Amino acid sequence: MLNTLKWLCLLTLSSHVYAEATLELPRGGWRDSAGTAAGFRQEVNYPAASVNTAGHSDMALIRGHIARHPKKRPAKLIVNGAPMPISVDENGNFSRPYSFGSGSNNVEIRSADGKQVQRVQFYDRNPDKAPARLRVILSWDSDSTDLDLHVVSPDGAHVFYGNRVAENGGALDVDVTTGYGPEIYANPSPPTGVYHVFVNYFGGGDMQDAHVTLVQVTIVSQEGTLSEKRQTFQAPLRNPGELTLIKSFSYP
Repeated sequence: MLNTLKWLCLLTLSSHVYAEATLELPRGGWRDSAGTAAGFRQEVNYPAASVNTAGHSDMALIRGHIARHPKKRPAKLIVNGAPMPISVDENGNFSRPYSFGSGSNNVEIRSADGKQVQRVQFYDRNPDKAPARLRVILSWDSDSTDLDLHVVSPDGAHVFYGNRVAENGGALDVDVTTGYGPEIYANPSPPTGVYHVFVNYFGGGDMQDAHVTLVQVTIVSQEGTLSEKRQTFQAPLRNPGELTLIKSFSYP
């Protein structure tokens, strides 16, 4: 009996020390992001070496750790129901900015094998923070590749890594050059009309030969409302330098 109790205590301690997936940010519960800036005017250093989270407040970050995560495999990040890959470094750490809207938000992280899961839900009561009424999420299935999201809105504004913030309110969060993405375009007050979503296969690292990469673009409109609509499109890109129109769509 004593040995059984000792084994159970060690098992509990081991589970505590070697915690599975953890989310340091965002924190669950109620919060008020008034007075904090998302910081999405990230300095462009092209090509970058990693996702730059400098200049972002804690209110606009997703950060955590996955113990014993398989190397060179992305974890799965799910924000408000939209799945996307997220890179995990050699120490099991992950971090990226995210433009959360006011109201209820939920974040889930899953290890590559799906065995480690952590979820957080919070409510941002900042009445002046408009939620994204249009969000375009680009992700892809290969490491060490650089793909770029380009969104052209009805008024002619072109948002991409070289013009991250448009006058109409649309913005690209970060430029991911090391594989998987996601790169996210968000607009709290999108102009009505036809939008065009392009993806540019810039290349990657020491890649010498063409490499087929499957891209996924998810378009979310009226996020967090009863009228929310989500569409997902996939396309293969084969050659560095290839610029592909993934989808033209009308908003609203």
